[in-house]
Amino acid sequence: MEYTIIEGNYAKIGVSKIADTVYFTFEGEKEQKCAILLYTANDHEIRIPVPDEYCIGALRSVGIRGLKWKKINYNYEVDGKIIFDQHAHKVIGREKWADPGRLGTNHTVRAGFDFAGFDWAGDRFPEIPREEMVMYKLNVRSFTMDAGLTGKKKGTFAGVMEKIPYLKELGVTSLEFMPVYEFEELISEESKRQNPDGWSANAKEGLLLEEAPELSYKINCWGYVPGDYYAPKASYSATGEPSLELKKLIRELHKNHMECILEVFFDEKMNQNIAVEILRYWVMEYHVDGFHLLGAALSVDAMAQDLILRRTKLFAEGFSRRLFQEKPSYPHLFVYNDDFLYASRKMLSRNNGNMPELLGQLRRQNAVFGFVNFIAGHNGYTLADLFSYVQKHNEPNGEDNQDGLLWNFSCNGGVEGITRKRSILEYRRKQMRNAIALIMVGQGVPLLMSGDEFGNSQQGNNNCYCQDNKTGWVNWSSLKRHTLHERFVRQMIAFRRQHPILSSGRPMQMCDYESKGYPDLSYHGENAWMISNIYPDTVGMLYYGAYAARADGTEDDFIYIGLNFYLEPQCLALPKLPRRLQWYLTVNTADKEMPFCETPQLLEKKHQIEVPAQAVVILVGK
Repeated sequence: MEYTIIEGNYAKIGVSKIADTVYFTFEGEKEQKCAILLYTANDHEIRIPVPDEYCIGALRSVGIRGLKWKKINYNYEVDGKIIFDQHAHKVIGREKWADPGRLGTNHTVRAGFDFAGFDWAGDRFPEIPREEMVMYKLNVRSFTMDAGLTGKKKGTFAGVMEKIPYLKELGVTSLEFMPVYEFEELISEESKRQNPDGWSANAKEGLLLEEAPELSYKINCWGYVPGDYYAPKASYSATGEPSLELKKLIRELHKNHMECILEVFFDEKMNQNIAVEILRYWVMEYHVDGFHLLGAALSVDAMAQDLILRRTKLFAEGFSRRLFQEKPSYPHLFVYNDDFLYASRKMLSRNNGNMPELLGQLRRQNAVFGFVNFIAGHNGYTLADLFSYVQKHNEPNGEDNQDGLLWNFSCNGGVEGITRKRSILEYRRKQMRNAIALIMVGQGVPLLMSGDEFGNSQQGNNNCYCQDNKTGWVNWSSLKRHTLHERFVRQMIAFRRQHPILSSGRPMQMCDYESKGYPDLSYHGENAWMISNIYPDTVGMLYYGAYAARADGTEDDFIYIGLNFYLEPQCLALPKLPRRLQWYLTVNTADKEMPFCETPQLLEKKHQIEVPAQAVVILVGK
């Protein structure tokens, strides 16, 4: 192989190519002996030392002119130790999901070259306003393994792309992906001996030692570990070209006016400057629309203020107050925590619930940053299991049921797990409808976990990180059994979209600050405009639609939401409407046949409504 060595390009860490020169830039002190290790197609190794003078700061960089890179892989060598390139855009050696052969000592993961261009065909970031967002969280593998896909599309980006029409019809605008960058899914463990003293059970006493145990392993299905952040996961590709496949998926999402939001986990060892660079890379190279930032010591402020990320949505547990001094031209920061989840669950399960806490979560909004509202996520029960199990059932995880959340604020209707009792099954379905209704009438951005729209269950396992099987996979056959629930979810998403007052970007002031005739939001009890004597589990909420305009400029309707978490029906007063307007029943989660009225029903009583036990009703005044 003929090539020429020149000093490299320190401005770009990783591997880059200009004309016929490939540049390698990586971390290495001047005092360290560094080399590039090239591996040819026949596994021949070529060692190219990096001259000591090719160093600026703690970066070493070398250019190789004339390198025939298409059939070559590489690693680095630093002081005799082989180092994988953490900035590699392609990983060689993890193409097969959970291949136990990788646990052997001879297995080597190498970096590959990815200089292929991609035709984005005029692609543009959708930049969906937060008032219009409906988020849907999924894991690429578990979402598509049991989805009835053909060929190699199971567990891949291509499989997700086939589900875009379904998600669009559901009403989803923004897909949140659990980690899709390269991570090692195999967690090796020392297998246990049959006997604690190490002797074979079949051996004569004291004569024969048991053979050395074989390597055993668990599978990390989620990927919340440090990874190779510049490379899409090879085993998530049906074609063997993960970069190309993921870009096609994102391009197709954008064509359907949908967003791609990636979860990114950084631990406390992550270089904060590199963390910002990683996000920039995914935005520029993959047209990613946002990031859910997870882990320790995150440089959230630096990310929020970065100019390249200025129109990229960032989701985190919180942000510094100094970022909220003035409203930006494009609000892109979102608080993403469990506050809404626990406030809702406690009321739904009647477990230490606090109505003022829930009402505060339903109306939480800010002019500068948004909020994400969800009741079920990957970490905990699915929505169906939330109302089917009181105790977690994580025994299959192999940790003696000691893992997973202890406080789930769940309820089961009287029977733990599977039952045929119709009254309990209907109670559970109603609770699922109640949860969906709460999510969709909250001011923050609603978030659904994949499969929760059709009753997906994990059999009470609230920590499915290692269940690469039908327990952890989304069970799409449940869709046939829960078509009514899936329809209700679609209807509630559409209802939210039709009534912008439910997602107004302006925080509710609880008064008529523009002298329109009614407060933007008010609470009501047994008597209109009064809640002092109301039972603590019941309240009526009135949104005045004049404080929000539809896309065509017309004012929204009056929206009245009756919440009753008590075990018996409760009466709520209805505020008097202006002349010519009347109340129409649109949602009654206690109605098992028609919880959402396609044709709203005119109320006979104009001043009062009875809300069924543990139910949500929604009225429209028009």
